[in-house]
Amino acid sequence: MIKAKDYYDTGIRFHGHKCPAMPLGLRAGAAAMNALGVDRSQDKELYLIAETGDDHAAGCFVDGLMTVTGCTYGKSNIKKTYYGKMAFTLIDIEKQKAVRVQIKPDFFASMLKSPFVEQRKNGVLPQNIPAEITDTLVERVMNLPEDSFLDISTVDEYPISKKKGIFDTELCDICGERTFAHKLSEIDGKKVCIPCADQES
Repeated sequence: MIKAKDYYDTGIRFHGHKCPAMPLGLRAGAAAMNALGVDRSQDKELYLIAETGDDHAAGCFVDGLMTVTGCTYGKSNIKKTYYGKMAFTLIDIEKQKAVRVQIKPDFFASMLKSPFVEQRKNGVLPQNIPAEITDTLVERVMNLPEDSFLDISTVDEYPISKKKGIFDTELCDICGERTFAHKLSEIDGKKVCIPCADQES
């Protein structure tokens, strides 16, 4: 069983500041993994589709998800849809099973009315918000029963399958930079990388 608390210190170091949304991501990610019965992704065993965007708290939430699930942009096993929702789907590639997790609407609305968010609205950086405000919220998030703030459902369709790694590269005929071959296109008999192709068009 995955325990969010085991990843809390790593999450704080990775994220850079203490806030309630990163631990919320830890809790939600751990709940999804336990629902699927999976371990943290070492390579690309899991794939995560985050429905978040660039809104406040969304990035913090996703950092928590990445920390606990092992789905990272570096491994290319996570993507954002930019739907602006505090929700995500976690897919077990091997077993072809998936769950969707969303923060309950009323719970998230209440979080956005917290003293922490009021401070953020007034321009206070998260690391400068008094500990008595932040610590209280973080402690609450880390200890709430899952069913009080999470909705977890099974997903029947998921458009992700295991892909073979790409290792072949070639030089772009215009800039001369080495590029993975599947990202080169042919223009006037030349193999061209994406930035050079954009300049040519």
